[in-house]
Amino acid sequence: MNQVQQTIQCLEKKIEKIFSTDSSGHDIHHLKRTLNIALEIQKNEGGDRLVVAVASFLHDIHRIMQNETGKYCHPKDSLPVIREILNSVDLSQERIEKILCCVELHEEYNFSNFGKTAVDIEAFIVQDADNLDAIGAMGIARVFAFGGSHGIPIWRPEVPLPVVDNWDETNPQSASQIHHFYEKLLRLRDNMNTPTAKIMAAHRHSFMENYLQEFFKEWEGKL
Repeated sequence: MNQVQQTIQCLEKKIEKIFSTDSSGHDIHHLKRTLNIALEIQKNEGGDRLVVAVASFLHDIHRIMQNETGKYCHPKDSLPVIREILNSVDLSQERIEKILCCVELHEEYNFSNFGKTAVDIEAFIVQDADNLDAIGAMGIARVFAFGGSHGIPIWRPEVPLPVVDNWDETNPQSASQIHHFYEKLLRLRDNMNTPTAKIMAAHRHSFMENYLQEFFKEWEGKL
């Protein structure tokens, strides 16, 4: 067993417990998929494999904090909790700081009000991995899981589809789950940082476009 596997194994039970009540699509399975995607990207793009692995596995602690308070929680707000968790595993201080930086910056988008500030390959990879799990077939499933857990309707045809210049992560409530595709998910393909992620995103993006075409036909009862 290598160091990445050993470290994730040490963290797994604690993280599973923290995320055991989530029903919004930000659960332990999302973390494991993000981890696997991140490691696949890292093979081609380089960077510190251990930093990428741990950061991608811990990146959504703020989502649990948000569920508990009912208010928006920035990833930066979760860093004290994550630092405490990291103290239980054998990591250098330099790696801990890099992991915390990746977590803090993982929700940056080039179409948001704040833009992107990340400069390290590890942060780029964690961003890409998280965004890849938000699109394609899995992304579709997670949209409806999130919408169902927050009482967001599937589709409100009386509300025009948005023409949105800037995504505001602090106010992410959409008019419907279908609106969310147009506000954010269909924009993620062009938000990818690494060449590897751009290739992976192309198929997932096309899958969502095909799904939406089918959705609107079936919404109208068309065969």
